[in-house]
Amino acid sequence: MKKYWTGVFGQVRAQQKRFIRDKMSLFFTFLFPLLFLFIFGSIFKDQSTSFNVAIINNSQTEFAKNFVDSAKGNAKDSVLKIKDVKDMDDAREKLKRSELNGIIELPSGFGEVKGEGNNAKPAGTINVLYGKGSEQTGSALTAVMGQVADEINKHLGQPEAPIKAAGKAVGDEQLKSFDYTFTGLLAFSLMSMGIFGLANQMPAEKQRGSYRRLRAAPFTSGQLIISMAIHYVIISLLSLVMMVIVGTFVFQFNMRGDWGLFVLMAVLAAFMMVGLGLLIGGWAKNENQSAPLTNLVSFPMMFLSGAFFPLYMFPEWLRGASQFIPMTPITEGFRLIMTEHASLIEVLPQLGAVTAWILVVYIAAIKLFRWE
Repeated sequence: MKKYWTGVFGQVRAQQKRFIRDKMSLFFTFLFPLLFLFIFGSIFKDQSTSFNVAIINNSQTEFAKNFVDSAKGNAKDSVLKIKDVKDMDDAREKLKRSELNGIIELPSGFGEVKGEGNNAKPAGTINVLYGKGSEQTGSALTAVMGQVADEINKHLGQPEAPIKAAGKAVGDEQLKSFDYTFTGLLAFSLMSMGIFGLANQMPAEKQRGSYRRLRAAPFTSGQLIISMAIHYVIISLLSLVMMVIVGTFVFQFNMRGDWGLFVLMAVLAAFMMVGLGLLIGGWAKNENQSAPLTNLVSFPMMFLSGAFFPLYMFPEWLRGASQFIPMTPITEGFRLIMTEHASLIEVLPQLGAVTAWILVVYIAAIKLFRWE
């Protein structure tokens, strides 16, 4: 057993020395993922000039119904983009996930006629609800609704403004678009390091005869797989740390969850992604075999795991299929921890799924490995 692990860690040290001397590998490992981060960060850091809102009508008056119909009818030409929701709970959940910029609530009794004779006019207050931490968006949305209320008051001929708009922060702090995208970028970075790096390197090493000489040492396939896994997991985690630092200090990413739980998920995710690369690279005899297999595995993970496109946008059947994608529990786990303050119990399904994939992938990688 001692000889076994001595050989493993000896190979890890050798791979680390080779890696440090390779400037091209250093660039693609540490600087290339940051280019993606700066591109996506610059895109999603900007604020939208329109507002996605939901209207919750708790009033039974005819005036309130006409207000809702008018808002939906003028949505195409308005800065307010009305989104359909089931109820207030559904609206708040979408507000929390940044699918909505705010909620326009018409309280009970809104639009009831106040006063007598010629002074009898509908009155009420429009409540503008927005996420905590999004005061700028909330103020802008409240100002827009204030202008709407002013226009209604002018038509009613009421200088005392019986129709008003009031803003209020509700629920948890709302996510920025970058916060939601950043978690997907972290998962994509681990996938790139694990799959694209190893799937291309290992067939090239086979063609140079490097593994044939190791086998004559003797050196088992298990030792080689484990040593390469340790080396690449360390490199992947270092790259991930750099992205987190840049995301936090340059793009003001707000970590809402537990750092310890994030580290646990990151380590397991790195082992799983590296394992997939070892499986592909270990089985393939040359790059002609590894390249198409890499694309076959990586493209579904990029586009169906929720890394770049939220799963709620998918049709029901595709959401079900995405649960069988290895990267899906990683993306979901990062988002639950980093943006929704999930506890260990809440992310146990994702942790369990990643652990199960690790066992399957590494057993297959060792069994299917070919020395040349």
